[in-house]
Amino acid sequence: MPIWSLHGDGRTVARGAVVKPDERLNWPGTIAIGAQHVVAMFGATFLVPIITGFPVSTTLLFSGLGTLVFLLITRNKLPSYLGSSFAFIAPITALNGGNRLETPEQITQALLGVAVAGVLLAAVGFVVQAFGTGWIEKLMPPVVAGAIVALIGFNLAPAAWGNFQLQPEVATVTLCAVILFSVLFRGFLGRISIFLGVIVGYVVAAVTGQVEFAAVEAAPWFGLPDFHLVAIGDAAAWSIVPMFLPVVLVLIAENVGHVRGVATMTEDPSLNKHTGRALIADGVATTLAGGFGGSGTTTYGENIGVMAATRVYSTAAYWVAGIVAILLAFSPKVGAVFNTIPAGVLGGVTTALYGLIGVIGIKIWVDNRVDFSRPVNQYTVAVSFVIAIAGFALNLGSLQFGAIVLGTIAALVIYHAGNAIARLRRTGADDGGPIPAVGQLGGDPQ
Repeated sequence: MPIWSLHGDGRTVARGAVVKPDERLNWPGTIAIGAQHVVAMFGATFLVPIITGFPVSTTLLFSGLGTLVFLLITRNKLPSYLGSSFAFIAPITALNGGNRLETPEQITQALLGVAVAGVLLAAVGFVVQAFGTGWIEKLMPPVVAGAIVALIGFNLAPAAWGNFQLQPEVATVTLCAVILFSVLFRGFLGRISIFLGVIVGYVVAAVTGQVEFAAVEAAPWFGLPDFHLVAIGDAAAWSIVPMFLPVVLVLIAENVGHVRGVATMTEDPSLNKHTGRALIADGVATTLAGGFGGSGTTTYGENIGVMAATRVYSTAAYWVAGIVAILLAFSPKVGAVFNTIPAGVLGGVTTALYGLIGVIGIKIWVDNRVDFSRPVNQYTVAVSFVIAIAGFALNLGSLQFGAIVLGTIAALVIYHAGNAIARLRRTGADDGGPIPAVGQLGGDPQ
């Protein structure tokens, strides 16, 4: 077990100070902060298995285990919780026409894609640890990275509409609650608006008799999670692996951004040198989850919000959060409760959630001031978006390429090939870099 030095008197954080990763508050305070991290991750982490059809308790178990693995591999220097990654939703549900998986065979096939994505992410981590992140930035400049992240969210839009139509009243209430909570509350409560919206929608559905509790009553309080072994020997499973490859690019972007964010907030640039270890750790955690029935993992922005609000960056709190998640996973009744969430609630929350994934990609463009007057940038986004939203597909024998794969390939090829041609011909159609900042960016004029 890692050892942390006590911050100050262990009870308070002085104004302007932060509790560093190698420090901690007293144990009651640390446990309380850890509990907040569990609440922060819970809403998003359980949504992924609910939407995909993966076992909730198993996903929660590997989320907690993955967090502990992350802390060990990063040598207890990077505070992070590894929750379910939304990037896996599209390729997983693609196995069942965009709907949640229904059979154990489908789950074991999807697990192969999760496991392979984890192995590739870990491999990228070793390369980053050796050579840095410069090559990633060249492969995925802002316009490409933003397009790939956004198209994953937009590709899921039909699935959200499908659930919305099943219970439109409940879905509308859920969606309105998510939006209302995000603007009504500040700080931590505002950051878990999706979780709060699900609660409101669930209560409305239960009061109106649209929730079936028989499975909850029959489930025991304590028991083992429902494990599934990855289908390594299934040829059909290998044919869908390409759909999971773009997810690796998203996980890279999320992990790199997480490390940079923590380094900035703690005012410790030296943390950036652990980026490779973070990628390796998330890759190992995702591979472990994919091997036995859990969803792929990623670093969680929700927990960054908790750290920003509390100014406590102690990795001790994440050990607490990981252990609590593991303990909760051994209650089948908890999993049964989540499995009773009706389609309308999912439809309402995913309408917002999938759109937000798209917005994250667009924010990458805004933050990096991408110049969309350049034809290469225009077509990189235009073509990849239509491919993703329309659901383009390509079958080459036993290999199946879904819209996310095709959209990602299109973005990479159009950007890099287009730039090469434009620069060779000196047409000015290439990506000329960020738009120059003119005057003050944001806020009232000074």
